[in-house]
Amino acid sequence: MPSIPIFTLNNGIKIPAIGLGGWTGLEPKEQEAARGWFLTGLQAGYRHVDVAHIYGTEESLGKAIKESGLPRVELFITTKLPWSHHSRVAQSLQNSLTNLGLDYVDLYLLHWPHRVAYEEGNYLPKGPDGSLRVVESPSMIEVWADIEKLLDTGKVRAIGVSNFSIKNLDILLKSARVVPAVNQVEMHPYLAQPELLEYCKNKDILVAAYTPTGYKDVLTNPTIVELAGKYGVAPVQVVLAWHVARGVMAVPKSSNKERQKQNITLPTLEPSDIAKITALDRGERLFSKPDENGKVYGATMEVLGWM
Repeated sequence: MPSIPIFTLNNGIKIPAIGLGGWTGLEPKEQEAARGWFLTGLQAGYRHVDVAHIYGTEESLGKAIKESGLPRVELFITTKLPWSHHSRVAQSLQNSLTNLGLDYVDLYLLHWPHRVAYEEGNYLPKGPDGSLRVVESPSMIEVWADIEKLLDTGKVRAIGVSNFSIKNLDILLKSARVVPAVNQVEMHPYLAQPELLEYCKNKDILVAAYTPTGYKDVLTNPTIVELAGKYGVAPVQVVLAWHVARGVMAVPKSSNKERQKQNITLPTLEPSDIAKITALDRGERLFSKPDENGKVYGATMEVLGWM
C-alpha cells in the first residue's frame, strides 16, 4: 500500500498530505454513487477524505467507511459548514455527523467567507440579478467564533477555513481566538498563489488545494507532460507531487480505481522541476470563476479579496 506523506497542523494533529475529494455533482444519483468510489479509495490506501455538507456526499461516505471495516482512528475526515448555515453552526455540524454516522470529524471548515440567505432545502437562493443572495449578518467574525466553540464539544479535532484570501484572513485573525489550522483554496500550476501560500506558512496555517490537478488544461501542458516522461509517471502524479513539495495538502477527486491509486503514488521532484511547474502560474482560476455579474457564488471579487 502506498505511503502517503503526513503534515502536522498547528495544533499538533497529523493529516495525510493527499486526501480524496468528495464533490461529485448536484444530482442525487451522482451523490449516492459516490459510496462506491469512496470505498475503492479507502481500499486503495486513502485515509483522508474531504467532503462538505453542501456536496450531498456525507451519507455516502459514512456508508463507505462502515463497509470498509477500517477503524475510525485510522481515518481523517473533513467536512464543511455551508454558506447558508451561519446562524446554526452547532446544528449543522450535528447534521453532518449524523449523515456520516460518526461521533466527530477531524477537520471542520468554514466553506466560504461570505454568508448566503438560508432557505430550507435550497442552498442556492437567487437574488434579483440571478446571483446567490448574500446576507451581511451574522458577520464572518461571529460565525468563526461559533466554530471555535465546537472545539470544546469533542465533535471536531481541528477547525479551518476555505476560499479565504489574505484580506479575509487578516480580518479574521484580528479577533480569532483560534488560528485556522487549514485554508483550503483553489490551487494548481496555473493558480500557484505564491503570496497566499507564503502568508499562510508564516501564520502556521496549512494550505489545502482543491481542483489541485487543474483538469485537462494543466495536465496536457507540455512542461507537465515532459516531466511525467522524465519520472515515468502520469501527469497528474507530477502535479500532485508539486503540491506536496510546496508543503500543500491536495484533495483530488477521482472515481476511477486505478487513478485513485496513481494519485497516492507520487515521485520526488527535483528542485529545478518544482520551479519549472511553479513558473507556469497564470493567476487563472479554472473552477471558482466570476459569473456574468462579476460575482463568485454571490460574492464580489472585492469581498472575497481575490482582486
